[in-house]
Amino acid sequence: MRFTVRPGCLMLALLGMLSAGLPARAAEPPIRVGVLAYRGGDHANAVWEPTVRYLAERFPRRGAEMVPLDLPGMDAAVAAGSVDFVLTNTGNYVELEARHGVTRIATLHSSRSGASGAAVGSALIVRAGRDDIRSLADLKGKTVMAVDPDAFGGFQVAWGAMLTAGVDPYSDLKELRFSGFPVDRVAFAVRDGAVDAGVLRACVLEELAQEGHLDRAGFQVVGARTELGFGCALSTGLYPDWPLARLANTPEDLAKAVVVALFQMPDGHPAALAGGYEGWTVPMDYQPVHGLFRSLRIGPYEHLRDVTLLDLAREHWHWLALTALALLWWAVHSLRVEHLIKVRTAELRAANRELRREMAERRRAEDTARERQKEMDHVARLSILGEMASNIAHELNQPLGAIANYARGCTRRLEAGVGSTAEFAEASRAIAAQADRAGQIIARIRDFVRKRTVQLEPADVNGAVEAALQLCEGRARSGNIPVTRELAPGLPPVLADRVQIEQVVLNLVKNALDAMDDGADGAAWEGRGVTVRTGLEADGRVEIAVTDRGHGLSEDARARLFDPFFTTKPGGMGLGLSICRTIVESHGGHLWATDHPGGGTVVRFVLPAAEEKVNAG
Repeated sequence: MRFTVRPGCLMLALLGMLSAGLPARAAEPPIRVGVLAYRGGDHANAVWEPTVRYLAERFPRRGAEMVPLDLPGMDAAVAAGSVDFVLTNTGNYVELEARHGVTRIATLHSSRSGASGAAVGSALIVRAGRDDIRSLADLKGKTVMAVDPDAFGGFQVAWGAMLTAGVDPYSDLKELRFSGFPVDRVAFAVRDGAVDAGVLRACVLEELAQEGHLDRAGFQVVGARTELGFGCALSTGLYPDWPLARLANTPEDLAKAVVVALFQMPDGHPAALAGGYEGWTVPMDYQPVHGLFRSLRIGPYEHLRDVTLLDLAREHWHWLALTALALLWWAVHSLRVEHLIKVRTAELRAANRELRREMAERRRAEDTARERQKEMDHVARLSILGEMASNIAHELNQPLGAIANYARGCTRRLEAGVGSTAEFAEASRAIAAQADRAGQIIARIRDFVRKRTVQLEPADVNGAVEAALQLCEGRARSGNIPVTRELAPGLPPVLADRVQIEQVVLNLVKNALDAMDDGADGAAWEGRGVTVRTGLEADGRVEIAVTDRGHGLSEDARARLFDPFFTTKPGGMGLGLSICRTIVESHGGHLWATDHPGGGTVVRFVLPAAEEKVNAG
């Protein structure tokens, strides 16, 4: 929007000259002032029209026009030279100065300026009651709205303050939005809850409240601070106020005349009252603005974002020189060290050969120890079966005797010529069943005693316990000792060698049966017997417990129970429980013994479930 102020007396004079037949002087073009309309054209007219009218009155031969512009329009107007002067915000002036060579000729002295004369800052506002946003650092992860990336008080000043507080608005916020001009939209978005916080030029919040557009009590300022003499809410420091600048092609005489006219504006003039300023002063120092832009790498300093190798060399030449000296020293040092390396390398090679020899001997020793352990396990299994040989023979004699009886019966019937085909078929089936039974016994014994490689695979604990108890059935029956099974259903498998687990259970059950024989004295007592129980501990491990009601353990026996070659049985080798503990611990478990409250001993061992071992691995 533009307007022209042309005094009527000038028009009358021209008409008089024309009517008198005198040659009329061509009218000079009006003075054109581009004004940043940061709150829209209507607001710009209300604030700056009186000032431009004042200039029109001071230059009656030319008049004056105001051209409200937004930031892109301001840059385009200056580039095209369609205005003579620009009245814009501090940051925009610095960019126009670098890009188009405009020159400030006066600085606005606002009625709200601080003691230093600076009057441009930013206020970050949130809705009243937002206790979660009290400082600039609290803006991380929040949605923030500003007017425009190039707005000085409406974003760039706040940007610098947020960086100082450790918040990068382009990476640390949940979202950064730009509303565009006018800035009123930012305040309304915060009021309506569309965003968490908004950036306003300092004093805009108070202006909107004074104009009745919003309730000031509904907002609070983030990181509020005070500046001496400055009467508006503020979140940042202050920078110089708006400058009036002339374009490079604006005549110097005209620029001087405009400055003189503005400096001569009387106190309390209506133009000053409408613009909210006390007058105009000499151009202020805008170096703080350059410092801000340099830190943000924007405006005239945007090129700092693209750093070349030559730029780095110019800026850090002393470090590069120091690096070159260090490299030279390193080259000399390397020559010296190379000789030492050759000497040390020869020594290390000799030491490495010796180390490899020792490692090979250690591996051979470990292999030998593993083979001996396997032999001991095998011998222990053979020893257990040797001690139970009579009972195993009795187990085999039962099906073999039954086979013999069925066979003799069939022979007699055939010799006597009696018996039907069905009877002979039934007898044959019985013979086959007893033969299978004998074969199963022999197969169990063969699997138990044969030499084999340890194979870790998911194993059913209850199945291993049952297999071991079947080998002990004859021994238990011969001693008239009841064996009770309390096997918990649904136990998870364990990652183990099943034969070794059977060996442990068989050894513990055999020891329990021996303890019952030693303490029975040929008579039974209440609760006499052996109990084998399986279950799941609270930590997910599988437990196997063997309980006897024998004579129990002495203090000395309990302390040395698992020591190699310690035994309480005459003729015993003292290796059974030691080997059992080795087997259990090699499977990641634990074996121990306790007294039974009702008399006797409880020997337990626990093994981790297969899933647990896989996860732990």
